[in-house]
Amino acid sequence: MTIRVLNRHKIILTHIDKVYFPSSGITKGELIDYYQAIAPILLPYCHNRPLTMDRFIEGIRGESFFQKNASPYFPAWIKRKSIPSKSKIAGHETTSYVVCQNVATLIYITNQGCITPHTWLSKTNHLDYPDMIIFDLDPAEKNVKDFKPIAQAALIIKDLVQAHGLSAGLMTTGSRGLHVRVPINPKNHFDDVRLFAKKIAQLVVEDDPENFTLESHKKKRGKRLLIDIMRNSFGATAVLPYAVRAREGAPVATPIDWDELHNSKLRSDTYTIKNIFDHLNDTPAFWQEMNRYAKQLPVE
Repeated sequence: MTIRVLNRHKIILTHIDKVYFPSSGITKGELIDYYQAIAPILLPYCHNRPLTMDRFIEGIRGESFFQKNASPYFPAWIKRKSIPSKSKIAGHETTSYVVCQNVATLIYITNQGCITPHTWLSKTNHLDYPDMIIFDLDPAEKNVKDFKPIAQAALIIKDLVQAHGLSAGLMTTGSRGLHVRVPINPKNHFDDVRLFAKKIAQLVVEDDPENFTLESHKKKRGKRLLIDIMRNSFGATAVLPYAVRAREGAPVATPIDWDELHNSKLRSDTYTIKNIFDHLNDTPAFWQEMNRYAKQLPVE
């Protein structure tokens, strides 16, 4: 048992020697150390956003589960946001989400086995109105051999959103594909934002229907790259920038510059907790000052 005091809160860390990533030998303690070190860069991306925890109590080879509700035993100093359920089949009338505002909260949930935090696309003060659009470029195969179609789709989306007067940033997901993130003013409802995203995605598919699709069903999509726009929905989440993914090597979802798409060695899991800090000096200004790039969504 180890005790750390963060933001004046005492956090008891347990089982820090437990190996969470067996093939690479990365322990729970190393994961905690990573999140504490990256916290100043990561925290602005989750500030005032409801958070979902992807928990792996025994490491990545054990059972896992997504947790939305803050557990009753979570300390009172952790900020929460109670959100009424919009689903009639939901098990709870409201969900009490963790809102990660500081390093203490981040380390506490990591100690609870949360390897990957996911956050909403909207903030707690305007839940129905997202301040970003996310295009999730999701390849069909688990082990991606050819990254070129993913890079091609990202570039097409960039050009299309720029033609509408918007700006776009690029991020490896740490899993298989890329996210294209478009900051917008939180003035439009999720339904309108998703409709705009769908129009952009349809143009990408029309440009190359043999390689790109909007079809999410695996049998229907075949080997085509999915342009997934469904994260642009109330209550949907996306992986947090600089979050670790539950894959061997502990890859990190990493904001990158568009020029990196020309690197033939780029993969979604290029950056890990072992090399991410060497990359931070190359973080694009777009990601450091994303709010400055937010503009009004052009809705017809």
